[in-house]
Amino acid sequence: MANSSSEETKKVKSLRLWPGVAIVILQWLFWLFLQDIMPEALAIGVFSGMIGWLAIIIWWAFFSRASVFERWSAPLLMIVMIILTFFFLDESISTAMMGMMFPVYVTPFLSLMFVIWAITSPYLKGNIRHIAMVASIIFGCGVWIFLKTDGMTGDANQDLAWRWAETSEERFLAQYDDDMLVIPEITILDTTLGEWPGFRGKDRDAIIRDVVINTDWTTAPPTEMWRRPIGPGISSFAVRGQLVYTQEQRGHQEMVTCYDMSTGKLVWKHSDNERFWDSHAGAGPRGTPTVVNDRLYTLGATGILNVLNATDGTAIWSRNAVSDTKVKIPEWGVSSSPLVVDSIVIVATVGKLAAYHINSSELMGPLILRRRFHLMGLLICHTR
Repeated sequence: MANSSSEETKKVKSLRLWPGVAIVILQWLFWLFLQDIMPEALAIGVFSGMIGWLAIIIWWAFFSRASVFERWSAPLLMIVMIILTFFFLDESISTAMMGMMFPVYVTPFLSLMFVIWAITSPYLKGNIRHIAMVASIIFGCGVWIFLKTDGMTGDANQDLAWRWAETSEERFLAQYDDDMLVIPEITILDTTLGEWPGFRGKDRDAIIRDVVINTDWTTAPPTEMWRRPIGPGISSFAVRGQLVYTQEQRGHQEMVTCYDMSTGKLVWKHSDNERFWDSHAGAGPRGTPTVVNDRLYTLGATGILNVLNATDGTAIWSRNAVSDTKVKIPEWGVSSSPLVVDSIVIVATVGKLAAYHINSSELMGPLILRRRFHLMGLLICHTR
C-alpha cells in the first residue's frame, strides 16, 4: 500500500504543466488585449478563449502525463457542466452574441480555474485531489449562473453585474423627475431642416460646417452646463432651435422626448405602450428622430412610426411599419431612422422599405417608390 501511494505521488508530481500554463497566459492575453493592439483582429480576440480551451483539452488529454481516468474525466466533466449551466443562465447572457456569449466567456475562465488546480494538484492527495478538480470545473462554469450583462459595448465587451443587482434602467426609473416644463419663450427657428435635423446631421455625413471649435482644452476647458439621466435606448439626437429630441425607454413605455437645450429639463414626451429588449444593447428604441419644418418623425424598435408636432409633441398620425410591410421584428429590433423626401417619409423595416405621405399617412405603392427611389440612392451614395 505504501509503495502504491508513493508511486501515485511520483506520477502526480511528474505532470507536464508548462504547456497548460503557457496556453492560459496566451489565451488571456489574446482575449483581453489583442483587439486593443490590432482592432482588425477583433474576431480572433473574441474567440481566443474558446480556441485556448480546446488547446487546454488537447494538452491535458495527450501531453499532461496525468492518469487515464483524470485525462478523460476532466474534459468530459467540463463539457457536461457547460451544457448544464446554460439552462440556468440569465436571459441576458444565454441570448447575448446570438447565444455565443456564454461559450466565449466561460472557456477562458474555466481554463484558468483548471490550470490553477493542475498546478496545485501535486500537493493534494487521494480523493481530496479529485474533489478539488471537480470543484474547480463546477466553479469555473457555475459562477456564471450568478451574473448578468447590461449590454455590450462597441468593442465587444460586456457590462457584467451580479444577477440580483439593479440595472441602470431600474435605477433611472426609481429617480427620474417627470415634471413637465412649460417654456413659452422657446421659438422654433424658421428653417426647413434645423441645425441637426436627424441621424448624422443635415447631409447625413456627421459634419457641421462653418463652425470653429476651440480644441485647446488645457487653457480653455469646456464647461458642463447640465446633466440628467434618461432612459435606455440607442437613439441619438435631433436639434432644432432650443429643443433637443431623442427616443428612450421608460419601463413599458417607449417614449419620444423633447428637452430644453439650455436647462436639460423635459419639455414634452410622447409615449407608446411598447417595450423592446435584446441582450446586445438592452431595452429601448434604436432609431433617431428626424425633424423637418414643424414636425418630428420617429420610428420605434417594434415598428411604430410617429409623426408629432415638434413644438408640443401632439400626435399628428401613427402607423406600424412592421405590420404594413408584413415582416417579423428582428432580434436586434427595427433600427431605421426616418428619411423625409419632399412629401413622403421613408423607413426601413427588415429588408423592405415603407413610404408614407406626410399629410395623409397613406402607404405609398411600389410605383411611387420606384419613382422616388433614385433620390434615396443619391443620398446613400453621398453619405458613403
